[in-house]
Amino acid sequence: MVDAAPRSINLRGCELGMARAQTIQIYLPSGDPAGLRVANLTTRTVRVFDVPRSLLSDFLKRPEAGQVGVYYLFGSNEDETPQCYIGQSGNVGVRLKQHTGGDKQFWTRAMVAVSLTNEWTATHVAYLEWSSVALATSAGRYLLENGNQASRPFTPEPLQADCQEFLETIAVLLATLGAPVLDPAKPLHSESGGDENQELLYFRDAGCDAAGYQTSEGLLVLANSKGRRDLRPSAPPSIIKQRDVLQAEGVIKIDNRHLTFLKDHLFSSPSAAGSVLIGGTN
Repeated sequence: MVDAAPRSINLRGCELGMARAQTIQIYLPSGDPAGLRVANLTTRTVRVFDVPRSLLSDFLKRPEAGQVGVYYLFGSNEDETPQCYIGQSGNVGVRLKQHTGGDKQFWTRAMVAVSLTNEWTATHVAYLEWSSVALATSAGRYLLENGNQASRPFTPEPLQADCQEFLETIAVLLATLGAPVLDPAKPLHSESGGDENQELLYFRDAGCDAAGYQTSEGLLVLANSKGRRDLRPSAPPSIIKQRDVLQAEGVIKIDNRHLTFLKDHLFSSPSAAGSVLIGGTN
């Protein structure tokens, strides 16, 4: 069992749950931690399967593969930028099998959310898909492969309330399994305090004026931080490509004077953030 830290999740300003301690069970069907994994909160009716692409055939043998569900495909592009595609289906196993061909070749693992009671309908998963895309877009952790964001599906109010709880559970389970696609990056906090206990870090060198927070996952560079417009002669192709990707995603803007962060962005390390800011390696 894994104890999940207290957390709250917001969907465009709507609170999805109160902060509280939670207990998560992770089941290994084959006994291999690197194999198929199944996670659920002990008090909820949502189950998430972590499916390595190489073991998709094992998942397809399970009865849950034939259920209605929402799924998340994870992988990365050539410069290791994490990617995600979010979808839903009345038969998630069939849909995942379809994604082994066509234009969804990037993924190396899938995470599939289904109902323990098999109560979800097409209306449930359409709303869960739309909500997941909205949260993932706001969080900005992954390059989403969904293209144009779909319009909000009509969902009766009581069903929306149920889906909010399902979505909170999915977000917790995805993060526990190592894919926090629905969670915004957060500064580190002490257990007894709030934001005032977190030191704001500054980088004011080499033409940069940036600020950020250390997190448990890396360095969160804040919106309005500024870096060097020009690249250093020694800048490797990976940094050039990363800047291009961040511009395409709307994370940064490069004009005649500066590189400016348009929104908060999480880097895996301070050195990774610094390389983008100064346009080269230190």
